[in-house]
Order: sequence, then structure tokens, then C-alpha cells
Amino acid sequence: MSRRIQDLLITSHNTRYRLERWITPQGETLTAELPAELGGRHFGPELVRFILYQYHHCQTTQPLLLEQLREYGIDISGGQIEWILSHGHESLHQEKADLLEAGLQSSPYVTVDDSGARHQGLNGHVTHIGNECFAWFESTESKSRQNFLSLLRAGHQDYCLGPDAIGYMEKHKLPAVQVDKLRAHSGEGFENEETWLAFLHSIDITGARHIRIATEGALYGSVLEHGLCHDLVIVSDDAGQFDVLVHALCRVHAERLVHKMLPLNEPHRKDIRQVREQIWTLYADLKAFKDAPEEGDKEKLAQRFDRIFTQRTSYQSLNRLLEHIHANKDELLRVLERPEIPLHTNGSERDIRDFVKKRKVSGGTRSDEGRRCRDTFISLKKTCRKLGISFWDFLHDRLCMPERSIPPLSELVRERASAPGY
Repeated sequence: MSRRIQDLLITSHNTRYRLERWITPQGETLTAELPAELGGRHFGPELVRFILYQYHHCQTTQPLLLEQLREYGIDISGGQIEWILSHGHESLHQEKADLLEAGLQSSPYVTVDDSGARHQGLNGHVTHIGNECFAWFESTESKSRQNFLSLLRAGHQDYCLGPDAIGYMEKHKLPAVQVDKLRAHSGEGFENEETWLAFLHSIDITGARHIRIATEGALYGSVLEHGLCHDLVIVSDDAGQFDVLVHALCRVHAERLVHKMLPLNEPHRKDIRQVREQIWTLYADLKAFKDAPEEGDKEKLAQRFDRIFTQRTSYQSLNRLLEHIHANKDELLRVLERPEIPLHTNGSERDIRDFVKKRKVSGGTRSDEGRRCRDTFISLKKTCRKLGISFWDFLHDRLCMPERSIPPLSELVRERASAPGY
């Protein structure tokens, strides 16, 4: 009989590198270089990997991480831990940036959400964009529609005045006289925000509202110009900044509005219960439609939606809420046109929960590089989980191996999105 006993060995390991030094006939001193995988640090790649994993995956705070490493026999300071966490990760930042472009180009839909993210003592926001293949986070000072459209450019910085941009401006009621000024420059592009704002000033578009709508339109044009979204569906919780491109709403958030209502008496309580049962029954039938779409079911489901949200109950506040939800019929029934999209934004809420926990444990960020690293590592960690890759193994591959054995995550996202049945 044999028994397998598992154990874990944690110990410090020091390596002394003896570097040759040569003096050339010209008097120049040449010194041998340390192995490339050390990245110019005083700590080996396995220790760097452990620190990154503990901080970003296990959400260990820096003071506890410092205490933990010193108890393991590692001679390290808090400043050195901070340096390891926030410097020397350019290749990982680029891999995170490539994720969004790959996800937008290859996916039929994304779900989105946002949350608070303090930075340098000021309130800010983090935006999540993702689906079953990837997760991408970016922290900014604003969560406006202009900010969201700029994120959808996936790293591009230009502004485009194409027909789509002009159409966006007209739809959002930019005055005709201003639209005509911009239409005269249709087809032009502007390489960055500075040149775009200078152009608006040169054609006498200076009002804050007019600049905002024109800028949103030019950003919208840039998104489509780079072919990032095509007919992409954006599923959101009805936050106004996400209402761009093909928009769909989360049915769970819609039902939650009914669930939160406070009845004043027993008839009100009965009406709320009855409406909620009708909503969840319709939800179950929409899920069945997703799995096996039938053209003849579309009209029936749409009619049931109308009956539920146009009914009159004894609770006037409930009636007004049902009218409000019915006004969003197209977005709530987008699944009838696009059965591949989800009926909710649960995926985004699950993904962003890790970010919220990190915020509660560690508070906000102080340096721009720290904020950038926070966004990068949570994006890579969550994407690895969706792709079935161990984040511990991923860090080993990127930090400790001279050649990669795990392909770029952007390639894996494209493969997953193009796989049959996705």
C-alpha cells in the first residue's frame, strides 16, 4: 500500500552573480550583464511572481506582504515591494491593451458596468468591458458617454468626421447650423484631442453642450472607422453613458426596480408579487427562445411583454414604473433579434466584484503607474480565468521563461470567440 502526502516548501534562495569586468585598450570598462529575466531588479523572477500573485490575486495588502516576506527570510523593504508592483510591466500593459481590440473585433456582444475608483484622494470611476472570453478594466476621472466612447477606440487617439459621426450629431440634436459647419469637413480625421478641439474652435463651435455632442460624434466615428465594433451589442444596466451602437438592457435590473418597490397595503403587495411572477415567467421563456430561436415566437413574446408592462394595477406608482420599463421595449427585447446575447449583465457584475473587494481592502491608488498596474493585472487575471488558464502559470510564463509557452491572451480570445457554439 502506498500513500501520497502533499506538502509545501517555502524558503528563500539567494544567488550571487559574479560579473566579469574588462578594460579595453581604449580604456573603456565593460561589465557583464545580469540575465535578462531579472529585469534589472535585485530580486529574482520567482519572487516577483509571488509578490504580484499575492497582491493582485490574493488581495494581500502591502504591509502584510512585507511582513510575510520578511518572515520567509527575504531581505526586502516596503519601497522595493512598491517598485516591483508598479514598475517594469510594459509588456503586460501592452497585452492588456491588446485584449480590448481583440474582444471588440471578434465578439458579437459585450456587457459593461462601472464602479467607483478613488485615485490620489479624489473620486474616480472604473469601467468594465467584457464577455465570456475576456475582461478589461480602465480607471478614469469620468464615466460620461464621451469617456466610454473614447475607451471603445481601444487605444486609438484619433477623431473622425465620417457620415456616422454626422448622423450621431443629428440624432442627439446638435443645432443644424453647427452640423452644417462639420458636414463641410466630412471625411477628415484629427490625430488627437488637442487638434480636434483646435478645429472646433476654428469653426466657431465653442458652447459646452455643442462641443460635447460634436466630440461624442467624432469619437463614435473613430470607433467605427477602425472596425472595432461593427454590429456589436452593448448590454448594460441602463446607465446612460452606455447607450451607443446596438444597445440592449439587462432584464434583471429592470425587474429589480419592481422588487424594490414598497407596498402601502396588501393589494399593493399582491400586485407587485403578481407582476414579478409575470416578469420572471417571461424571462424563462426568453431564455428558452435563446436556446432554440423560432421565428414564430418573436411576435408572441413581444405581445406578452406589452401585456405585462401596459397593465393597470391598484398601485399607481407601480403603473408609472411599468410605463417607464415599457418605453425601453426595444432594448429589453433585443434578444429576439440577436439570440446570442445574454439577458443580463451578471458577468460584468461578477467581474467587477473583485475590483470592489480590492478597493475595500487597499483603498484608492496614489500614483498613476499604480492605477495603471491595478487595471492591467485585474484585466489579465480575470481573462485568464475565463480562458481556463492558471494566473500563477501565466505569471511564470511571462516573467520567468525566456520563451512564451502560453500564447498572447488576445490570440486566445479571438480563437475562443470564433469557436463553434460560442
